Amino acid sequence: MGKTSPAKVAQLKPKKKCCKKSTRCLRCPVVIHRMKKLDCDHLSKKQANKALKKARAA
Repeated sequence: MGKTSPAKVAQLKPKKKCCKKSTRCLRCPVVIHRMKKLDCDHLSKKQANKALKKARAA
């Protein structure tokens, strides 16, 4: 599996249970919810990557 673009993270199917690690995985329900709250269509690629990094940090 290759890298997933930050804009497509909001459309991923979340896992059933949260991992609660220090750096959350991409399919973690918390990360997907945080990315859905942002409108990644209006963000630049650099801003989207930064937002994903922040969403994954616990």
